[in-house]
Amino acid sequence: MTALDGAARAGVLAVVAAALLAGCGGSTPARAPAPAPAATSAVSVPAAPVPGSPATTLLVTDFGADTVTFVDPSRAGRAADLGSVRVGTAPYGLVVAPDGTAWVATAEGVAVVDTRTRALVARIPYTTRTGRVTTGEYRGGGMGIALSPDGARIYVGVNVPGGDGALEVVDTAARTVTRVVPVGRRPFDVDVSADGRHVYVTDHDSFDVTAVDTDTWATRRIEVAPYGTRGGLGSWLKPHYTAVRPSDGALLLPFEGERLAVVDPATGRVTVEPMTANAHQHGVTVAPDGTLYVVATGPIDSDVDAGPSLTIRAPDGTERVVPLDGPHETVTLSPDGRTAYVSGGFTRAGGWNGLTLVDTATGATTRLPVGRLPLAVAVLP
Repeated sequence: MTALDGAARAGVLAVVAAALLAGCGGSTPARAPAPAPAATSAVSVPAAPVPGSPATTLLVTDFGADTVTFVDPSRAGRAADLGSVRVGTAPYGLVVAPDGTAWVATAEGVAVVDTRTRALVARIPYTTRTGRVTTGEYRGGGMGIALSPDGARIYVGVNVPGGDGALEVVDTAARTVTRVVPVGRRPFDVDVSADGRHVYVTDHDSFDVTAVDTDTWATRRIEVAPYGTRGGLGSWLKPHYTAVRPSDGALLLPFEGERLAVVDPATGRVTVEPMTANAHQHGVTVAPDGTLYVVATGPIDSDVDAGPSLTIRAPDGTERVVPLDGPHETVTLSPDGRTAYVSGGFTRAGGWNGLTLVDTATGATTRLPVGRLPLAVAVLP
């Protein structure tokens, strides 16, 4: 969205609020939790390698199904799909431990997948009451998820439709929930400081980040609303995902391809830097050198905004904007940083079944059909 004067911005907010409250991307009817069989394997068929993609295996959450799918990004076509594992309804966030264990936030609980044997080994139910198990953009259950640096804990943001959410803490050895911490509304993302002393929960519908002290479990709300909070639940101009900057631990939250909110988590001070993509932004990740990668899903006002893109923002603030074909949601980097994997499983209408591979040096893109609305992407060790 381009910069607007106060009256024009208010008009956009009014239109957007009406659209959101009308139920854009709402949940589908409830259904019973599905059983969890072992992995299914796909027969590999030789296919042409995708230019610039490293030899590795990805795991993606299929938000449009009850599965996670293993993906070979070096191959085109159906051969890229290496098989799936049923994990639970509408899987959202995903994190993989160094030992290859994957932890998946589903609507029913945290699924535990052995990625070496490709089997579901456990599903840990939430302690928080989230209502009926449903699918769709506003479904209850797990959203953002993160692993503590020592591997002892999983942190998962649990959405409670119509109310405040919770951060549930899972002991990875015992595979049980050991603590529940109140947070804000719709915890899209969960991140951990490098030293493990703080967890940051990005609360979409309450315009904030909840900082959680992992020693005392005390919480502190940091409002992150560079456009203000007008419109309340009906506003699109909210935080979605956060990256923790490696150099100083600052929190980086992009908004609308116009503004990057930089949060000092120690003081709660928010500064704003300009951005250039001019489109509604969601997923974000940061490289070890501080380069920021930001997914723009496309316009929220077709007369004003630009289309879907991936912004590559250097530490000095200069940006390259790579156009993408269709909405996308999250971004993950290959271990060598040469490829960005951008998921096509946009949570609202318009998502598609695949990934876009972006050559981070040249900006060349390759679409890779795979999965069912893949949302989160992880590189397997």
